Amino acid sequence: MQELEFHVRGEFVELNQLLKLVGICDSGGAGKILVANGEVSVDGKIELRKTCKIRAGQIVGLAGISIRVLPE
Repeated sequence: MQELEFHVRGEFVELNQLLKLVGICDSGGAGKILVANGEVSVDGKIELRKTCKIRAGQIVGLAGISIRVLPE
């Protein structure tokens, strides 16, 4: 499993934007499709809300990739 770290600026980052910012997809729209298809988990549970607020301390998973979200 590939592990990535992302340092969130501010209080949160939207899930679809996080996927774009770490380079998993080319755009927020592509991130929305991944989420809508049920391919993304947050803290081990499938997340279907495309603009779910991801905060420091959470872990986002997708196709063998784990993204640990850390404070700035």
